Order: sequence, then C-alpha cells, then structure tokens
Amino acid sequence: MSLVVALDIGGTFTDLVAFDLSTGTVIQAKDSTTPYDLSVGIRKTLAKSGLPISRVDTFVHGSTVAINTAIERTGAKTALIVTQGTRDVYQIGRGNRPESYNFLFKRPQPLVPRRRTFEIVERLDAEGEVVVELDVGGVAPIAERLKAEQVEATAVCLIHSWANPAHEVAVGDQLKKLVPDLFHSLSHGILREYREYERISTTVLNSYVGPRVSRYLQDFENLLGDAEFRGQFLIMQSNGGAMSPETARLLPVATMESGPVGGIIAASETGRELGVCNLIAFDMGGTTAKVSLVQENEPVIAQGYFVGGEASGLPVMYPVIDIVEVGAGGGSIAWIDEVGALKVGPRSAGGHPGPVCYGLGGEAPTVTDANLILGRLGSDRFLGGEMQLDTQAARTAIQKNIAGPLGVSVEDAALGIIKIAVAEMSLAVQSVSIGRGHDPRDFAMVAFGGAGPLHAAEIARELNIPKVIIPRVPGHFSALGMLLADLRHDFVRTYYKPLAECDFAALQKIFAEMEASARDLLIAEGMRADQTSIHIYLDMRYAGQEFPIQTPVSAHAIAEGDMQALRAAFDRSHERRFGHQAVHEDVEVVNCRLTGRGRRDRVQLPSTSVGSTGSGLIGARDMIFDGWGGAARQCPVYQRDELPAGERISGPAAVSEYASTTILHEGDVLTVAASGELVIEINRGH
Repeated sequence: MSLVVALDIGGTFTDLVAFDLSTGTVIQAKDSTTPYDLSVGIRKTLAKSGLPISRVDTFVHGSTVAINTAIERTGAKTALIVTQGTRDVYQIGRGNRPESYNFLFKRPQPLVPRRRTFEIVERLDAEGEVVVELDVGGVAPIAERLKAEQVEATAVCLIHSWANPAHEVAVGDQLKKLVPDLFHSLSHGILREYREYERISTTVLNSYVGPRVSRYLQDFENLLGDAEFRGQFLIMQSNGGAMSPETARLLPVATMESGPVGGIIAASETGRELGVCNLIAFDMGGTTAKVSLVQENEPVIAQGYFVGGEASGLPVMYPVIDIVEVGAGGGSIAWIDEVGALKVGPRSAGGHPGPVCYGLGGEAPTVTDANLILGRLGSDRFLGGEMQLDTQAARTAIQKNIAGPLGVSVEDAALGIIKIAVAEMSLAVQSVSIGRGHDPRDFAMVAFGGAGPLHAAEIARELNIPKVIIPRVPGHFSALGMLLADLRHDFVRTYYKPLAECDFAALQKIFAEMEASARDLLIAEGMRADQTSIHIYLDMRYAGQEFPIQTPVSAHAIAEGDMQALRAAFDRSHERRFGHQAVHEDVEVVNCRLTGRGRRDRVQLPSTSVGSTGSGLIGARDMIFDGWGGAARQCPVYQRDELPAGERISGPAAVSEYASTTILHEGDVLTVAASGELVIEINRGH
C-alpha cells in the first residue's frame, strides 16, 4: 500500500481524501469541524477513514487556523519595531475610502497599538544606501520594554529594508539574543517589495498569527507521530502550492487561505483533463461560498488581499489565488431584518450546532434546511446515510422564524431562502467574471464543495453560463486539490526603473539570487534538482499608471537585454487584462518576481468504466422547483457511483453521492464523462 492523504478543515466539516497509488483506490471521510478543539474533529475523521496512518507516504494539510486567528483577533501580543520617524505609518495606513457612501465605514484597526510600536535610530534611502547608521545599542532598551509588556511576538519593518536588509538583520540578531523565546518576523524575510504600510501590515500579521500557528502545527505533528506517521508532512499555502511545516512556522502568513485554494488547483486539473481551459471554480461549503477564475488552466494569482474584507480589512502583500468569498453556505442562517426583509447569512450555524435538521441543537433555519424541505436533499442519504436529517424539525424552524412572520407557506419560504442565497452567490461569480472584464458565457463552471452541486445549475442559468462540471468527489474536492499541489515558493524584489534605463546585469543578479534561494529551499524540503523549475516575471506598467501587471518573461530576454521582447510581452499582458495596449507610452519596471516549483508525483484518479451496466436509478422523491406554484412532483434520483460513462440524464432530477447531491433543473441535460465527471448542459431558455 502506497498512500497519499489530504485533510482540509472547513468551517462546518473536516474533509479527508486518500489515494492508494498502488491500487487506485480512493478513500473519503468527513466529520463535523469542532471549533472549540480542532483536534477532536481531526481525530474523528481519521478514525472514520480507517487509514493505517503509519503506512502513509505523504500527508497534506490545509486549515483556517491563521485566517481565523486574524479575523477573530485572538493572536499573539505583538510589538512593532520601525525606523525612527515612521512610528505612525501603521496607524495612519492609506487615506483612500473604498466605500464612499457608507456612513458606517470604519478604518482598519491595527493589530499593534501605538504604545507597542518602538522606534530605532537608522535610515536607508530607496537605493539601500545608509543615510543614518544603525544604533544597535538601541535594541537592548526595547527588549526590556518587551519583557515588561509580556510581548509574545515582534515584527521588525525598517524603512527601505527591501533594498538593503543589513540593518534589519542586525536588529533581528539582537532580538534573538535578548528575547529568544519570542516569535520574530523580519519584513525582508517575508517580502522585499516597496509600499511601507502594506509591508508593515504583512509583517505584523505574520507575527500576530505565528505563535498560534506554530503551536497548532506542533500539535498536529504530535498527533500524527502518535499514529506512527513517518512520511512527508506538507502544509498548503495561499498561492496554491505546498511547503514544509518548518517553512510554515517561519511564514504563517502564507497559510492564510490554505484551505480554499486546494479546490481551485483541482478545478484547473479537471479542466485540463476535459480540454476546457477557461473555468469559474465555485466552491460552496457549509459556511461560505467561494469563487475563483481559472484561465488557460492556471488559477489567477493576486499579489495581495485584505484579511477581513477590502473596505476595512488589513492588507496582506503576499501572493494568493484570487478568491471572492461570500457568507452563503449550506449552514448560512436565514433571518428577517428590522424592516421585514428576508436575509440569508453571513452568520452561519457552523459544524456545531449546525442546521436544525442535523439534530445537534441548532434552532435557526439554514440553506440546508430549505433544501431538505424542497426535497433536493434526501433525509436518509446525507453523508451516504451516516447522518439522518430531521425534516420535521426543519419545517418547524422555517415556519416559526420565516414563513409565519412573512405570512407565506413553508415551501415558499424555503424557495425564497434558496433564491436569496443564489442571488448572493451569483454576485460573487459576477465579480470575478464581468467585474474583471470577462464574459461568463465564455467559461464553464466547476462546482464542488458539499453544497456546490446543489445550486450550481441555478447560478449558471442566472448568468448564462452554458456548462457546469461536477468533478469526482466534489464534497472532498479541496482536499483532493491538496494532493495535486506542487511545492511552490514566491520571491519578489522591487527594482523601479523605466524599461529603457534598466541595468540588465543588475536584473540578472537579482534573479540569480532569488533562484538560488528558491532551489535551496525546495531541495531542503525534499525535492530533487530535476523536480524543480523556475519561472520569472517582471511587474511592469505604463508610465503614469499606479499598479503594474505581472508579466511572464524569459531568462534569455533578460540576459540579452532584449527590451523589445520585454515590451511586447507587457503589451500583450495589458491587452489580455484590459482589452487594449498603449504602444506609444513609456513602460516602467517595478518588481522582479520569481516562482520556484517542486513537482510532486501526480495522483491519477480511476476513470469510470465505459460499458458499465445499469442506469444508476435508485428511486424517486418529491421535489419543489421555482415556477411549480409550490407544488411537489416526483423526480428521479440516481446514485452517482452506479452511473456508467456516457449515461445521459434529463432534469428535473437528483444525483446522489457520499458527500454531495447534484440537482438538475427542468431541461438541463447531464452526461457522464469517460473520466467520471458529470457534465451538465444548462437549459438557458427555461
């Protein structure tokens, strides 16, 4: 037996998927997430899987520990050390106001108060040249203050240290000697990119979540060690790659979005298998729904994001798969606001107590309860029959909290809950497609997560998306994506010059240094030299623009100083992004970027056997759809595992499997692909 295992902790469920490389066997397990102690849910899921952990070769893990720590503000007591004269940069932040007409708008609240922000005498200019020498002796009194304040972590971010880290290194060395038990972050070790406020915020976040993430990783390793695990343990990153736990302890900020990105990686691989290169990845779990764009079978990477929302969240300047998230999951609570309007989310019932129909003490009606009332979920087939759903409890909750106050039937209230949830998720899909200049009609949707296949067809019809793909093991798809992820590390170095004035020898030196760092790190994490690859980019922009575009370039063009090739590459990138190019405008280089990858052995899931007998029909149940006047009709129910390749099913119908249910609306046509995916042609005229 040669096993690879991935475990993904979501807001409602903890998912495990394992693959036996020798036999092709896929193992799935799912249990409720236990936010009061994540290890409880982890142990229950591992036990349910029945896996011999001692015989697992690779274990990949993604979790929400870092992001939850930041959002809940339960991180370490952190201090910030900056250059004399820049103490208020973190407090002031940016002067822009993202929501101009929001009278309740609030500025981001720093994680470090001004009284725990300390200045040290030193100064570098933007070229990295020393203007004021570092007063190394000034670190000792700061260390005494840190002890007095009982600080747990420090973040050091000296001005222009991205150009020359020497002063920051010296301060870090002193802190490690004077207060060795603290968690320390130096900004140049996280990213060497200009923009002082964002750089400070990213460094502070790294220290703020660092101690808790480190403890969590140690506890997880102990848990695996108790089960005699001796294989390779990997942690997912926000950029869609994996890394060792040793690297994760140094860069916990890189794990902020480590859970959701696995599904985006798997969606891109699914599209590649089916010959579909442009995809909208739609992941609906129990707590939230997440949407991301995949172009040319590559997830779209953003070079920064906000923890807590763009309007008043804290900026993180670190590569992340570009994901839009809304509070509309299966466990999202339906409620009536002060003016009598029906709302859904963002508050969620979570894993405990969960939706009312789970029978775990939940009292607030949720999207899952509404789906059960409408017959789209079967009460006796949830999680393959492991969990019986209480239909009467769901009806009672919706009647009491929604239908009664609104003066409508329980069925109409349930339809209303689904409509509002679908509308919210459709807006998220619009934001990553139409909002960024892409026509959703040119994309296929890959729908996954436990609740994604339930709602995907309705969202696709709303936005005229012609095709929906339900991948294999959709309820465990994010975990599956973790098995497909390569090791990956991103490096950046600001180099700001007009393209015509670039010193290409200097550019070569920068890329050579970053490449050496990338290869050393990948090899230290267990990769062979022949498994590593390097990809280089220049962030460029037209003169006068504020933000650059990451443009892939060749090492040959840099070595030859081929400005024409570099300019042409940027013009093409600009046209793809904005639909035009300004060939007569001057071009500026802003940053050098490099991605190092360590390719892991690919997991190949078994295909559905062509020529399997049987239609997969296992029965029928009453379902209610919009436009039926609230009346129920008998609709066929199929078991996915029994559907042969090439089978065609017309809606309305349901396709059931272990951790998810796919719903077909009237006129939708499903075909089982040879590799096992369910491909749905949406009836856009209905």
